[in-house]
Amino acid sequence: MEAFKKLTGIVAPVDRVNVDTDAIIPKQFLKRIERTGFGQFLFYEWRFDEEGNDNPTFEMNKPRYKGASVLISRANFGCGSSREHAPWAIMDYGFKTVIAPSYADIFYNNCFKNGILPIKLSEEQVEELFQRTAQHEGYELHVDLENKVLSDDHGLNIAFDLDEHRRQFLLQGLDDIGLTLQHADEISAYEERHAAKLFG
Repeated sequence: MEAFKKLTGIVAPVDRVNVDTDAIIPKQFLKRIERTGFGQFLFYEWRFDEEGNDNPTFEMNKPRYKGASVLISRANFGCGSSREHAPWAIMDYGFKTVIAPSYADIFYNNCFKNGILPIKLSEEQVEELFQRTAQHEGYELHVDLENKVLSDDHGLNIAFDLDEHRRQFLLQGLDDIGLTLQHADEISAYEERHAAKLFG
């Protein structure tokens, strides 16, 4: 997994509460067995009309948000089913950071396992980001995970909190397997001792 330290990226808004995982990646697209390729289906029923054309009323389809890597949304983001395909779709589309006031627990945990930084801010702070995103064409945020700070080029500076264990997970680019492999020498030594006891 790629390490996450700092990011500067265009911000795209999804101005809705209770964005559930079926909206993030609809169930008909869950047949793939690999983790890649889901980005094209992200927010599918909002992004496209019945003929498969871009829906011009959906925020993310506006040209000003092209290439965005920071997603902002409202409370209870990622609710619904526990499908890990939701963060896969977000990452595959190009988002590396999600900012919202609150998240469903399973989605929140799955973000860290897939290299996505989910940041929790107050309702007021998120509203300010929505306002700034609307005000400035191609609005960018600087995400500094090392110092736990969000900033922009227009005077914004917001500190955010994050569990230290999860922060280190992202800073070092570790998933559960990578974390285990940090102890490979100890595991091998244990296995050798255990085999010696069993087989003399």
